[in-house]
Amino acid sequence: MKNTLIALTSALACAGAAQAQSSVQFTGLMDAYAGSMRMAGDAGSKGVVGSGGMTTSWWGMKGQEDLGGGLKADFLLTSFLRVDTGEPGRFGGDPFFSRDANVGLSGGFGSLRLGRGIAPNFLPTISTNPFGDSFTISPLVLHANMGTGGWGSDNLTTPADTGWSNQIVYSTPSFGGLSANVHYQFGEQAGNSGKKNVGVNAMYSGGPLSLTAFYERAQISNPVSLALMPTKTDWMLGGSYNFVVAKLYATYGQAKVSDQDRKNSTYSLGLDLPVGAGSIKAAWAHTKAEVASSSTKRDTYSVGYDHFLSKRTDVYAVLMHDRVTDLKSGTSVIGGIRHRF
Repeated sequence: MKNTLIALTSALACAGAAQAQSSVQFTGLMDAYAGSMRMAGDAGSKGVVGSGGMTTSWWGMKGQEDLGGGLKADFLLTSFLRVDTGEPGRFGGDPFFSRDANVGLSGGFGSLRLGRGIAPNFLPTISTNPFGDSFTISPLVLHANMGTGGWGSDNLTTPADTGWSNQIVYSTPSFGGLSANVHYQFGEQAGNSGKKNVGVNAMYSGGPLSLTAFYERAQISNPVSLALMPTKTDWMLGGSYNFVVAKLYATYGQAKVSDQDRKNSTYSLGLDLPVGAGSIKAAWAHTKAEVASSSTKRDTYSVGYDHFLSKRTDVYAVLMHDRVTDLKSGTSVIGGIRHRF
């Protein structure tokens, strides 16, 4: 009996140790808003209940296993969804796990990941504006990624979505607050094996100062068709400084299309002012889209307040004004709630 108890205790201890070395977590974020939306060039305002006012809603799983010797294996499997309708994806036809679907290894060398994940432009863009990754009311994100009736997709500065499929990503360790990511997306085009997307970004954080930069060269469209497209390049420099009483943001970047006399230039400014349990946020982005000798300009302004009810739940209200050359401007106002789990 004594030997049996010892064996059972040892087995339970080993099982506990093994369990402690591996973990799988169900996680996500729900964000919904209501209000009135009108972008520049729209015929009029429309009342909406929408998904992703401050952050695109998503859910999924992530896991990690400690392999010993400082080496770890992990995976990410996350999907976007539209809270207002219950539909999967950011839009119709979006891959089900379009946010993340990758597996990787990490250790003292940094990390190596394979599969679908964020593009080089994403982290630098969301970290250098006070509205983060909002595809609804962040001026910088809108100018980079969201076309409207009055602002065509050719004028966007991001060449191939904020996520890339079929990619390998190497991330360096942090060296005194400096880290970098190298992205390579295989085109997987029969007869055009040389067509691909490549990019790199770097981020520095030291005390109140944060700096970032990225460069992309894209020949494959994302996220649905993965079709060949004209070679597009884009880059951006940005940073922020936290004065405690206020945090300031600034960026500048350009995008070009090969075989076309096209250049889009964007700069932005932002402010985050802590007030009570939240902060007042203000941002402005300006883009000049040039084709040969003609040009079009877009200016978007947003101001709002984000109030945290807890560490996981906040409510927000934002006013946005959008203006494009020779088009009637548009004003939007929304209020929403965001919950993390």
